[in-house]
Amino acid sequence: MTHEPTRLHDDAYFMQAALKEAHKAELIGEVPIGAVIVHEGRIIARGHNRRETLQDVTLHAELVAIRQACRRLKSWRLDGCDLYVTLEPCVMCAGAIVQARIRTVYYGATDPKAGAVGSIINIFDLKHNHRVAWQGLLLQESCSQILKDFFAHRRAADKAAGSRATRRATAQAEQARRQRLPADPTNPDNRG
Repeated sequence: MTHEPTRLHDDAYFMQAALKEAHKAELIGEVPIGAVIVHEGRIIARGHNRRETLQDVTLHAELVAIRQACRRLKSWRLDGCDLYVTLEPCVMCAGAIVQARIRTVYYGATDPKAGAVGSIINIFDLKHNHRVAWQGLLLQESCSQILKDFFAHRRAADKAAGSRATRRATAQAEQARRQRLPADPTNPDNRG
């Protein structure tokens, strides 16, 4: 007799996959937030923050995953899909989730500064042509801890560098070297 995994087991499994994406973001110096999109019980898209790496404000983990899922399903409509993300979505991401017709969002940690699924506002509660179900605090401790550790390390780096601007310029110069792009010669703090 085959036993179906419980819904909780599935949710934890998918959030662990989102946490793996968050670790990928951390490895490249991005805020460690990860997301996966699930369709018919299978992960069809993965994303992690790329905003700093590619200097594009829209490259939040959720949007990276949504774009990948749309390409995979050959449709902008992701009804029947569930999104798992390690941090409560912001206004931009929550709006994109509604527009993509995602069925359910599961998030790990709350975002008291920018969360748009209950912390500051709940975009999903506004009157739209699509209702998104949601559940927060899934693997909350793990999702919170990776962010706490990242920002503690970043504060220590800022202190050691003397300022956030110095640390940022050093990180940008290192990133430019990794990408084999010339550093910005007009910025005296960022001359490769």
